[in-house]
Amino acid sequence: LLDLCENLIWNRSSDATEKLLEYAQTHADKGQAKVNVQDWRLESVEKRLEHSIVKGIDQFIEQDVEECRQNVEKFVRPLHIIEGPLMNGISIVGDLFGDGKMFLPQVIKSARVMKKAVAYLIPFMEQEKLDNPDAATDDHVSTVVIATVKGDVHDIGKNIVGVVLACNNFKVIDLGVMTPCEKIIAAIEEHKADILGLSGLITPSLDEMIYVAKELQRLDYRIPLIIGGATTSKKHTAVKIAPRYVGPVIHCLDASRSVIACAKLLDMDGKDDYLEEIQEEYEEIRVDHYDSLADRVYLKYEQVKRNKLTLKFDDDVIKAPTFLGTKAFINYDLNTLRKYVDWKPFFDVWQLRGKYPNRNYPKIFNDETVGAEARKVYDDAQRMIERFIRTGELKANGIVGFYRANSINDDDIVLFDEKGEEICRFYGLRQQAAKESQDNSSYMSLADFVAPRESGLTDYVGLFVVSAGFGCEELCAQYLANNDVYNDIMVKAVADRLAEAFAEHLHERVRRELWAYDPGEQFQTDDLLRVNYQGIRPAPGYPSQPDHTEKLTYWKVMDVERQTNIRLTESLAIWPSASTCGMYFAHPESKYFAVGKIDKDQVVDYSRRKGQP
Repeated sequence: LLDLCENLIWNRSSDATEKLLEYAQTHADKGQAKVNVQDWRLESVEKRLEHSIVKGIDQFIEQDVEECRQNVEKFVRPLHIIEGPLMNGISIVGDLFGDGKMFLPQVIKSARVMKKAVAYLIPFMEQEKLDNPDAATDDHVSTVVIATVKGDVHDIGKNIVGVVLACNNFKVIDLGVMTPCEKIIAAIEEHKADILGLSGLITPSLDEMIYVAKELQRLDYRIPLIIGGATTSKKHTAVKIAPRYVGPVIHCLDASRSVIACAKLLDMDGKDDYLEEIQEEYEEIRVDHYDSLADRVYLKYEQVKRNKLTLKFDDDVIKAPTFLGTKAFINYDLNTLRKYVDWKPFFDVWQLRGKYPNRNYPKIFNDETVGAEARKVYDDAQRMIERFIRTGELKANGIVGFYRANSINDDDIVLFDEKGEEICRFYGLRQQAAKESQDNSSYMSLADFVAPRESGLTDYVGLFVVSAGFGCEELCAQYLANNDVYNDIMVKAVADRLAEAFAEHLHERVRRELWAYDPGEQFQTDDLLRVNYQGIRPAPGYPSQPDHTEKLTYWKVMDVERQTNIRLTESLAIWPSASTCGMYFAHPESKYFAVGKIDKDQVVDYSRRKGQP
């Protein structure tokens, strides 16, 4: 009892209150009868099912569903149990979430209970179909097909959308990740889908979404198309996707807005007004976009190269790494990595956002609205990490490499061996959009941070690839086999955070030990996450180098797949999905920047340098 009270007082456990109540109910005074059943268990079976779903309790769900199934007078078919008490419960969940009175982690736990109940009924429903093959079955209002597009392995956001849609009485057909266009179209036909949702995280996925839209148009479809994912935007959807497809195309920022969009698309009374509003908004976005292009001024590529960032390079600035070549890290210690986790993106996954001054970790726990739920998912994540450390079910691999380097052609970086022979070449892009008249800053390229070949100095760069996703697919498959969507999402969210923590930790080791250009560095984790240190690690596909194809050189020069089993998909996403890569620059004045839009003359030159048409 003392432990239970202390757990509640010191908030040691997310279920401390429930455990203390259970103890109180089962340890009454000797003169009183023991209470072994919670009050809600005394309600009707329909109410018990609703309660289980709303509260996310799966302990009694199969028992209660079976009780309903035995009552054939009230529930003639197993489907009637789904349409009745189960859907009543999930509808309450949808309403509470829509009103902001229930949070995403709670919704997903409710969905887990619903899936378990439906899974219990499926064998009986299948038998019913065999016994009555001509019986009509129309158990959902509408069907939504969702998929992560071809070449992309990221699916946390898509899975959340699927759960929330299911909680709002949509039948969801989830095609998974790396889904080719022909499979998407086949699923639309097979399931007579009412809506199609496409998701993607990496920028090449944007092109694949355009391709799917064009194929839908070519095949004369009119199915509404919903676009979502971290790299997508309303502007890109309006400018690049919507003009390729005559059917409705709508960008949705998160799961709750996807539900609203789907509901409006299927509302025959309000659909036309909704689409007219969307079309007017997207047309305004397109007009503003093309007007901005007309107003945008670019300098000539030769001019921006003359105005590049000029840095000092000498023996005081250039530090040789402690080794050249590669060093692989297999099954890296997760307990070390957990100290470097940035928790804000984790709470963003769960759509838990505190209000100022309690916006970020750990102050989010003090937020009156989301604090308690944030603490619960955080505690669940901690328990999961501790389990992974103990069991080794999730593993982290990585590799780092250091090479002699110089910049050449103003924007490229060449790596070479001790004989001066070229190992490989990285191609860079330079800022080209004209700056404001009062802005005298340089037009930057990553090559500016490396000593030019004509200086006669040997400089260095580093490369890295890390993953904390080995075992993630197997774990998620196990959870989904048990209809546990909550832990499926939790595993992926934790793995993503550990991968980024791996990158942060390894960069610290690079600065202090492996490259050792700043061996005396002493920072707390908060300082690391604020990038208060010397050097940068930009990644291909991000603002400093938007070209994902540069990853191919990383994999070739470091032999990444053989040494770590980390692979690239055909669209250059990294597998496992909880992975990242980048290039190390050590110059004290190196900093992150965005290349932004470039003009045709630089595109032509870049294509020529890379040998691409």
